[in-house]
Amino acid sequence: MKQMVRLAVSLLCLMAGMGTLKAEAERPNILVILCDDLGYGDLGLTGSTEIKTPVLDKLAANGAICSNGYVTHPYCGPSRAGLITGRYQARFGMEINPSYSPYDRTMGLPLTERTFADRLQKVGYRTGVIGKWHMGAAPEFHPNNRGFDYFYGFLSGGHTYFPEQVSSNEPLVNDQQKMIYHVNEGCLLPLMRNNNAAEFDEYLTTALSRDAARFVQRSESPFCLYLAYNAPHAPLEAPEELIAEYAHIQDPQRRIYAAMVDAMDQGIGMIVDALAESGKLDNTLIFFLSDNGGIFPKPFKNKYDAWGDSGPFKRGKGSMMEGGSHVPFIAHWPAKIKRGTVIDGLVSSLDIAATAVAIGNGDASGHELEGVNLVPYFTGEKTDSPHETLFWRTNNNTSWAVRTVKAKYLKESWNHPDGIQLFDMQNDPYEDQNILAQRPEMRAELAQRWNMWNAGNINNILDEAPVYHSKRLQLFEEQYQKKIKDAAKKKPLVIE
Repeated sequence: MKQMVRLAVSLLCLMAGMGTLKAEAERPNILVILCDDLGYGDLGLTGSTEIKTPVLDKLAANGAICSNGYVTHPYCGPSRAGLITGRYQARFGMEINPSYSPYDRTMGLPLTERTFADRLQKVGYRTGVIGKWHMGAAPEFHPNNRGFDYFYGFLSGGHTYFPEQVSSNEPLVNDQQKMIYHVNEGCLLPLMRNNNAAEFDEYLTTALSRDAARFVQRSESPFCLYLAYNAPHAPLEAPEELIAEYAHIQDPQRRIYAAMVDAMDQGIGMIVDALAESGKLDNTLIFFLSDNGGIFPKPFKNKYDAWGDSGPFKRGKGSMMEGGSHVPFIAHWPAKIKRGTVIDGLVSSLDIAATAVAIGNGDASGHELEGVNLVPYFTGEKTDSPHETLFWRTNNNTSWAVRTVKAKYLKESWNHPDGIQLFDMQNDPYEDQNILAQRPEMRAELAQRWNMWNAGNINNILDEAPVYHSKRLQLFEEQYQKKIKDAAKKKPLVIE
């Protein structure tokens, strides 16, 4: 009898173990695709008739479009910090682009913060980041030490697109500002695979896409991949044959930019094909968005660069107007999301971490995630707005914004002639009519919301790259001059 009981217990344990293995295998894969400086209106799904993006258009049509999707900051580094941690970057004082500084153990994403990859890695996900890191270059900040099992790409905030331009020592240039910023930012350094130099023998966007396709094809489920393209960020570089396909675009900068977006779309197609071929597409949640708006002329620049199209929105990267942080935002997951789904409520890049951790049963310890699990909105279980209010703030509070479903209150940077502005977002989503004088009660309510949120923030801690590198070079010079003076004070050695 005892033997039969032991056998029954063993059988139950075996069945439980098989159930656990099955549950592990059924956990969804997660693919987060982030592009760089994409104009809102530069995809077919957002209205472009100039640039071909059939892959992204199809993913959007077969999945969900978040028509009011936002990032947490209108430019690169801080926006990425918010996305990757699931917390407003103002909570930890990171509102600048971290400089490439491999010996500075303070210049990067603070070690107090956890990435969504770290939270999923803890529960058995294979995690990877491919492309642009921009969260610090010292060993402490390296992706392999921030929750990512695998890394292929570059630690800096930008990179050349062609391998023949790579150099282990970036050349000096005559212009002092370019020398301070570009030479010290690692834009021409070799790519890395984990901690080693990696091969790079084709157009960068294609190389990143090819590596991502290999990652998803070879990974056992579950996996989480963060694919951070630097396209279509400057420098404007694309294969000549692809540029030629956009000869109908007269502006030479926009022509190259269009080719860069096209190359990215083709690369995403390689990854989708790899998911389909390996039988993983149905159970993979794919997010796609941009880190901020497209390049738009800034009034304080002598030369206006403007190759991005913000579509119906005003301004672009760096602005508190909609063109700065209202981005194309789509999700695709055949197992859960019905084709043609549209979410009109407020969605934030913070929601990506919250959703990933929720569906992957990730480690939720430590700082509380500030996003919302979007799955109930994808499935139609919830139909209200995922967020009541969203907030923005730039370095030293030079500009700020707060948005509810109904209204938006902001102070624009770039010395905007109207200064502080208030908009009725239900009737005026494109910010045409400043109603500040007409709605003092709305202004007061939004100000109160922003002040309550901002009470939990800290001021920006780090310096922007040009300032940082200038100080660093000045420090070296001061130390050297001090050593010269100290050496001059020492009496010469006299021997007998």
